[in-house]
Amino acid sequence: MRKIISYSDGASRGNPGKAAIGIVLVGEDKKTLREHSQTIGIATNNQAEYRAIIKALELAQDYADDVECFLDSELIVKQLNREYKTKNLKLRELQRVVRQKEETFIRVTYKHVRRINPFIQRADELANLALDAL
Repeated sequence: MRKIISYSDGASRGNPGKAAIGIVLVGEDKKTLREHSQTIGIATNNQAEYRAIIKALELAQDYADDVECFLDSELIVKQLNREYKTKNLKLRELQRVVRQKEETFIRVTYKHVRRINPFIQRADELANLALDAL
């Protein structure tokens, strides 16, 4: 089983406001395999976090069948791990898309990571660079 580690972050200037995502895909050897950033239009912070996970899973398909996803949003991690219910209708729809993307992998896990992690800092930087380019 091939494994990859994903660090993703969503950013929104305003809530909702202009939003972007940043993703860093890392191999088990901790070497960066790919970085990605893009604007996603108008979204809330939580919507941007979900959109970042969706894109991370799409990108990870090229590298692995086991994905360990790290996010700095404890809320989203707990929702994806089914510890919290997802009550917001827009987030529920995004969560459905995540679940569909999960089906292409043997295993997907979600873990919370603090913002001091250098890979999550890079994902945040990528999202903000995309926003700065607007």
